[in-house]
Amino acid sequence: MDLWVIFLTGLTVGGLTCLAVQGGLLASVIAAREEDNLGKGTAKHAMYATGAFLLAKYIAYVILGFILGAFGGAINIGGSVQTIMQFLAGLYMVAVALNLLNIHPIFRYAIIQPPRFLTRMVRNQSKSKDIFAPALLGAMTIFIPCGTTIAMEALAISSANAVAGAGVMAAFILGTMPLFFGIGVVTSVMGEAFKNKFLKLAAIAMIYLGITSVNGALVALGSPVTLQSVVENFPVSISLENTDTGQNPDLSTTQSPEIEITSYGYNPSYIRVKKDEPVTLTLKARDAFSCASAFRIPALGIRKNLGANDTQTITFTPTQTGRIQFNCSMGMYRGVIEVI
Repeated sequence: MDLWVIFLTGLTVGGLTCLAVQGGLLASVIAAREEDNLGKGTAKHAMYATGAFLLAKYIAYVILGFILGAFGGAINIGGSVQTIMQFLAGLYMVAVALNLLNIHPIFRYAIIQPPRFLTRMVRNQSKSKDIFAPALLGAMTIFIPCGTTIAMEALAISSANAVAGAGVMAAFILGTMPLFFGIGVVTSVMGEAFKNKFLKLAAIAMIYLGITSVNGALVALGSPVTLQSVVENFPVSISLENTDTGQNPDLSTTQSPEIEITSYGYNPSYIRVKKDEPVTLTLKARDAFSCASAFRIPALGIRKNLGANDTQTITFTPTQTGRIQFNCSMGMYRGVIEVI
């Protein structure tokens, strides 16, 4: 799972779409405090209000991501269920981006709106001048998420891991913070034409994240049609596989290979074994807190969920030559077992 891309999504399209839904709430809280005749320190109090709003919002969403990821794991989301949820989350992200690009009016129907009574309740709270109002309002924004946030929440559930779910929401909300913090400046300085251009660039970034999520789901499902399979069959040789074979790949064979699993993938990610001979694959997780710890070999129906620091073995006998792909549960990290 690429948290950096998720952060960039929050920084661009997430920040703008959430700003449209929730930005007015922060502005109204600051305005309410300015109307309070405190005599001095108005600007300072406005900064405190903004900081309290953002900090409470960040904490609330990280907790929400933790709960959503834990929920996905508690109900044993895995296999087809997890990947289908990831697939749908990816499609939703693409639909949100296409709506931002005004490709067709039909994509407006893909945007999920929160219930009106929740929106009214939160907006009423924004009129309070109490010192705790900004923080309370920031936490309550989880009840009125924008479309991009909902897509991230679905991604957190599909991770089926509390830490991974918290990571998704933490990276996303962190990315939205700069626009919220500079809400007063941004709204006055940015012209409408610049906003439209920026939205288009942000939507393209979101399409990339959506397509990556969809492709990862297809990889996890063992689909014969993925971006990698398309590239492999393309006349021009371009590699999208994370095989790390380099200029001089190891062409030796071993029936007892070891794979080190970290938060960033698998090492090695290319292994050669012999046909019709038993293979004992040893998996060693080292501080693996990403979906890489959910090891899968779709073609063989093998699934192993490792702890952050864990060692497990897999035994199988390949009966055909060719390439057997292994990957994480979300299809984000991949490798290949070459059978000769």
